[in-house]
Amino acid sequence: MLDAIDRELLKTVADLEELPKGAYNIRKNGRLLVRNVSANIDIESLEDNKGIVVTIKPKTVNESVHIPVILSQAGLYDTVFNRFVIGDEADVTIIAGCGIHCGGLDPEGHAGIHEFHVGKGAKVRYVEKHYAAGPGRGKRILNPATKVFLAEGAQAEMELTQIGGVDEAERTNEAVLGPKSLLVVTERVLTEGTQRAVSRNVLTLSGPGSRANMVSRSVIKGDSVQNFYATLEALAPCRGHIECDAIIMDRGKNETLPSLKALHPDAELTHEASIGKIASDQLTKLMSLGLTYEEAVNRIIQGFLR
Repeated sequence: MLDAIDRELLKTVADLEELPKGAYNIRKNGRLLVRNVSANIDIESLEDNKGIVVTIKPKTVNESVHIPVILSQAGLYDTVFNRFVIGDEADVTIIAGCGIHCGGLDPEGHAGIHEFHVGKGAKVRYVEKHYAAGPGRGKRILNPATKVFLAEGAQAEMELTQIGGVDEAERTNEAVLGPKSLLVVTERVLTEGTQRAVSRNVLTLSGPGSRANMVSRSVIKGDSVQNFYATLEALAPCRGHIECDAIIMDRGKNETLPSLKALHPDAELTHEASIGKIASDQLTKLMSLGLTYEEAVNRIIQGFLR
């Protein structure tokens, strides 16, 4: 069922060496490959088979669902619409991600559009990794999108990572936060060569006592370009923070634009941003311990993106 390429991609984007326990839905080349549900987590296909609805029962705890996508078909651009309904007081982990293996000259791509409805007092941890590899010269394209709706007291932690090999990526993240809800977004992106990546984020704090924290870590190598845009919009007494840091190497380019919109007098919004190169004293210290220049650079980059 899974060949060597499939297994490599699944291990990289979802840490899977075999089929997981519990609920899962693995999609390959635009089609369902394998699925399993549990007593508390149900997965149903949309009528056009272009996505799924994942329903998690209220008060479900200590369970996870894996929904990775893998592509190895030349010329395929796969678009998927996934909807997650997380019941009140549930506490679950969702592990997604997309891996592309390109073997020829034709492009391959994926757009995963994910919508989350997180119930009252529920908690969800969402992990998404993007990766592309293969000997082909076809363009690898990934355009993910997330829309998050948090009910009263709900919490969502989102870890969004672009590991490498992706030629073009445009990510959009949107969220609406209800009363006393919490959203934490951590985005990590590595580009090199002539790759391009854009991240657009709009987080709306609409409920009293809501909190949001967005952290972006970017490494831009070669002639690659990354642009990061983030807006916090406060409609109630709330707290929000944006932190974006970028390391530029070689001839890389970066544009970072954090934006704060306080539309309520009791909103507290802050941001900090930095763009720069690897500090020479860090390299010197690591090289004095016996690392080569390249090893020292990689060690610093991995620590920065962790």
